[in-house]
Amino acid sequence: MPIFSQRSLENLATCDERLQRVLVEAIKRMDFAVICGHRGQEEQDRAVAERRSQTPWPLSRHNALPSLAADCVPYPVDWGDLTAFDMMAVVIKQCASDLGVEIVWGGDWLQFKDRPHFQVTDPWDGNRA
Repeated sequence: MPIFSQRSLENLATCDERLQRVLVEAIKRMDFAVICGHRGQEEQDRAVAERRSQTPWPLSRHNALPSLAADCVPYPVDWGDLTAFDMMAVVIKQCASDLGVEIVWGGDWLQFKDRPHFQVTDPWDGNRA
């Protein structure tokens, strides 16, 4: 059974407990890493500059403490393997459903596909990333 690396655990620890529960369940079913939880202003500004996010500080769910969003990447890491990201999303969404946690996957967005991104749906409005 896959387990989280220390770095994934540290990133996960910055997340809302609902995301933590979902992702801890999902790692039992599929190998992936949590590459981002909370982002401070400098990191959020860099994510926007690098076009990894369209949401300025402090409006991203990543900017909340605890973070209302997490970015995950399937193993083995291949950023071009969209099928692997889609499979990871199926697993994570199923775990969320099983646990009664409402989440949104950035890969389902119409304008800005953000396949690593998962967020809890409240208490914010809209699809802020």
